[in-house]
Amino acid sequence: MTDIDKEIQADYRNRINRVFKFIDQNLESDLSLNTVSEIAFFSPFHFHRVFKFVTGETLNGYVTRKRIEKSATELLHKNGTTTEIAHKFGFSDNSSYSRTFKKYFGVSPTEFKKQNPNRHSKIRQLESKNGQEYPDYEKYICVINNLKNWIKMNAKIEIKEMPKMDLAFVSSIGPQNLEMAYGKLMQWATPKGLINDQTKMITVYHDSFKVTEADKVRMSASVLLDKPIETEGEIGLTTIESGKFIVGSFEIGLNEFEKSWTGLFVWMNENGYKKVDREPFEIYHNNFNEHPQRKAIVDFCIPIE
Repeated sequence: MTDIDKEIQADYRNRINRVFKFIDQNLESDLSLNTVSEIAFFSPFHFHRVFKFVTGETLNGYVTRKRIEKSATELLHKNGTTTEIAHKFGFSDNSSYSRTFKKYFGVSPTEFKKQNPNRHSKIRQLESKNGQEYPDYEKYICVINNLKNWIKMNAKIEIKEMPKMDLAFVSSIGPQNLEMAYGKLMQWATPKGLINDQTKMITVYHDSFKVTEADKVRMSASVLLDKPIETEGEIGLTTIESGKFIVGSFEIGLNEFEKSWTGLFVWMNENGYKKVDREPFEIYHNNFNEHPQRKAIVDFCIPIE
């Protein structure tokens, strides 16, 4: 690939980054091909091809999936009816919403809400008392208790007001591409003097592994900036706004990240906190390769009301 080809690809990815952000912020609005292609400064025909190349999905497929996944999150964490949620995300009626939802999750929205094991355990107890027995209820309680014990043993948890953070980032779709995204970021940041012993690397999660297939989860491999800087190519700039966060501090192996995140969300529910509609993220405080037991010293941050 020539330098010109690389430059064109980087420019395309930068434009698609703008599209990702626009879609995330406008899931309840018009996201037609004509509307979205204008954000990327492409003709609709050209944009359709570029978007499919970068994401592996058509625009319509991507938007529908994001709406269904967002609706699934609302089913789990908010009290709206399925009809309200269906209309909110642009479905004409309950049956078309239910049909599309079932295609992604294999069950109807109502069944999904009943079955999902990450809901608040107190709701489960009420359902059980009312005679609506939850399948494998004892197993569910056992899993929850194990997670609570894991968190108690392995995390220091605080509620913190965190300042605004400016980041430079490279997008990664799927965890399998995250290391490569960090490689590109480091290649760009190192000659600019942005990497030193105090530098913090941050992974921002734009999707949840609970509702999105792992290889489609979008993440931003990011570096925390301490000064204004110009970016180019596929390096983007973004901001984590200041606010209140649950911060769980861990020293864990790479195979313990999923358990730690799940346990932290259980802790959030058990303690009556509610996540706001913003992205959770990880802040790394070491290079796990240099740790004697290859462990990561990391903060998991959940934005809350």
